[in-house]
Formats: sequence, structure tokens, C-alpha cells
Amino acid sequence: MIDLSWNTVVLYPAGYFSRDIAFAPSIRLPGGWHFASALEVASQSGSLVRFKDTTLNTLVDSPLYAGANYLREDLSTGPSNRVFLDVFADSSKDLAITPEELQLHRNLAEQAAKLFDSHHYSHYDFLFSLSDTLGGEGLEHHQSSEDGTRANYFTDWAAGIRGRDLLGHEYTHSWNGKFRRPADLWTPNFNVPMRDDLLWVYEGLTQYWGYVLTARSGMRTPAETRDLIASIAANFEVSPGRDWRPLVDTTNQPIVSQRRPVTWPSWLRGEDYYMEGLLVWLDADTKIRELSGGKKSLDDFARTFYGIDNGSYITRTYTFEDIVAALKSVQPYDWAGFLRKRVYELHPQTPEEGITKGGYRLTFGDTPPKWLKASERPDSFVNFATSLGIAVKSTGELGTVWWQSPASKAGLTSDMNVVGVNGKAFSIEALRAAILQAEKNTAPLKLLVKRGNDFQTVEIDYHGGLRYPSLSRVEGKPDLLDNILAPK
Repeated sequence: MIDLSWNTVVLYPAGYFSRDIAFAPSIRLPGGWHFASALEVASQSGSLVRFKDTTLNTLVDSPLYAGANYLREDLSTGPSNRVFLDVFADSSKDLAITPEELQLHRNLAEQAAKLFDSHHYSHYDFLFSLSDTLGGEGLEHHQSSEDGTRANYFTDWAAGIRGRDLLGHEYTHSWNGKFRRPADLWTPNFNVPMRDDLLWVYEGLTQYWGYVLTARSGMRTPAETRDLIASIAANFEVSPGRDWRPLVDTTNQPIVSQRRPVTWPSWLRGEDYYMEGLLVWLDADTKIRELSGGKKSLDDFARTFYGIDNGSYITRTYTFEDIVAALKSVQPYDWAGFLRKRVYELHPQTPEEGITKGGYRLTFGDTPPKWLKASERPDSFVNFATSLGIAVKSTGELGTVWWQSPASKAGLTSDMNVVGVNGKAFSIEALRAAILQAEKNTAPLKLLVKRGNDFQTVEIDYHGGLRYPSLSRVEGKPDLLDNILAPK
């Protein structure tokens, strides 16, 4: 299979608006391959496909997926809102979608249509690769999205809860990011640098709607969604980077590091505008519902802000002031002060106001949710962020070590491998058992670790248990969070 991004193979004259440069794209595919793209086909002769003339900005914004194993499903909500799921897989057996799974994906298109009450594409294509070879992907486009995940997405449905919001997130970008776009992120061509200070809207609000639409469609249950929101809040509780870096400054990180991995992410908080942005918009949604007595919500903002110019592909830019004005039109309030406090000022407290106004509180326990256990894979990192402060693979390879966590203070670093736990061979279950045992006594937990050719024993004086985060219902408070997650 192939994921073809046209910008990697195109030449064009500099100094012109990208919308004024015309192309007549074509591609010759291997025999027996299928393809999908938001581009309109002009003709096809055997393996040669010619697309209708288009402009450079539309070409670059319309990638092509192709491959031997292909499935196309119609998710359209009606003749005026055509939406398709185009799946390419390592093997034909990976295309085995059940009727129930197909309905959940149709629900996603339906819930998005109800939320935004508009669309800005002639047809929308989820270009979706299921592959353990090609690698994961998540990239927004106006009339399609480049999406990729593990090969067993359909065939082991229960294992994919954590990443299930991928399609909802990228679909939301058709409205938030492509049709409506921060003014500083709009440029006339691909040679002019962008400014990122509103990424907490572009990505943060998209992350919020991705979670909400995934729950409303049934692709995640409300309980699973609450668990994941709890995990986000808990991660900020154990990540001290908020003590020194305001949320708005994290929008500079893609420029600073070009999206390469950074060391000590809990201290540097590289791109927190995604997840903390989600919590900011949850806070805004519950605030609107609280102030209006449940008569208004962020759904009304979505229709007000994105539900204009139905059918138009022309980007409408916005500023911070436009966001504030649209929020005020839904529910009068000091939204400028609300957003500036949470985004532009240092705000070291755990950002959980939306959770508490939503009728819940963040709690911890020793028992992991069933979906979390089902999602663990041999090649994935298992998260002990809220206890020891590490993420570790079943092989013992350390990933993230949380800054100032018990593990960090004991000297663990991400270039180590754990080979033993309390005198026994390392395994994830042995580590869980050792953490639970340490909860009942005062003896330190002992890890045998390897760095290069050197071994050492690290003692961690931790006795707080596994501390899996969850949200517990607060009696007497309105259940705003579950109202948000309920299908419309």
C-alpha cells in the first residue's frame, strides 16, 4: 500500500498564491491496486488514473491512499452529505468489519452533522490504513484525512479503546482548522511561515470534539471516555511543567523541535495544547451549561462558529477576539478573562474545573479498568505515571520517566532497561504485584536496571499503590459531563 502526499513529489513556481497554480495530476498504480482520494477522477485507463484539473493548495490537501486490500463503506448521512470510509490493509482478513462496527462509524458522521449543522466538502473520505508495517498516521485535510492504526483495528475491536478518537479528531478538522482557521495559521502559499499561538483552539478544541463525537457515536462508552479524561487530568497532576510554562507557550513547540520527541516531556510539556486544551474546552462547555441552566452549551458555539457558509470550501479565518465574541453570543460572560487565565497565564493547579462542574471528581484506585488491560500489547508502553512515575514495556525498556516522580528522584532515566523486580525477573505483572506489596509495608521497592553494559539496583521509596485514575460521581451536582457525552 501507499500513502501518497502530493507535496513530496510536486514541483511548482515560487511567488504565487497556491490557489492560482494549476495542476493536472495523474498516477500509475501497480496492477490490481485500488485507490481513494478526495480528488475527482477525470479518466482511468488500466492502471493509469488521471484526475480533474485542480489547484496546488487543493492538490496538497488531497492525499491518495492505494493498495491491494481495499474496502469502501458508505457513511453518508444523506445525498447532500457524502462521507466514505476507505480502508487499506496489510491483509484482506483485516478488512472484516462487523455490522455493529460499521454502524458505529456511520454514527460518527451522523453526530458530526448534528453538531456542526453544515459541511464544507463535496464528499469526505476517511483514508484509513490498517497496518503493522506502514505505521500510524493522523493528518487533517479539508475533504479527507490521512488515518492509520494497527492492523487488527476491526478484528480485535476491544483492544483499541485508547486510540478510538483518531477518526473523530481528524474529521472535526474539516470544520476546525480547514474551513475555520486561525488567521496566523493561514498563509498564501507553502513558503510563508505560520504562527501557532491559537493551536489550543485548532488542536485543543478539535481534541475535545474528537472525544465528544467518539462517545456520542458509541465508539467509546461514556465510562471509557470518563476514564480517559481522568487519565489526562491525572497526568497533569504528576507533571510539574505547568509550574513554569503557560499553555500558550507550548504552541511554539512544533517550531522549536519540529515535532521530534523531547526528553523529560512532563517537565518540558511539549505539545500540551492538545490535552490541556481539551480540559480548557470541557471547562468552557460546562461553564456555558451552568450559566444557562442547561439551555445552552458548546454545541451552540459549534453551530454558530462553524455552521456558516454551508457547502463553501473557502477558508474563513478567525482571531482570539472572534472566539470570544462567538462565545458571548451563546452565553454572556467574561470569556476573554476566562481563556486568558487558563491559556496565557501560569496555571499550575490541575486543570479539572470542567470535571468538577461536570459532576465528577478525580479519584485513584488499585484496580485498572477492563478496557485498559485489553489494550495492552507486548510492544506498547504500560503507564505507571501516577504511581512510580514511569512508562515501561514488557521487555523492561523504559520510556518516559516523569520529572520529580519517585522513579526520577531514585535516579531512573529513559535510557535504562528494567531486568528485575524485588529479586525476581521483570514482568509487567511482577511490577504491579511489587507496587501493591509496597503499599502494605515500609520496605523500598528494588529494581535491577541495566544501562549499556552496567547493572545497578535502584531503590524506590514508594508506598502509594497503583493509583489508576478514574472519575467518581459527586452526588447532588448536575451530571453535565454525561449530558455532554450523550448522543444527539
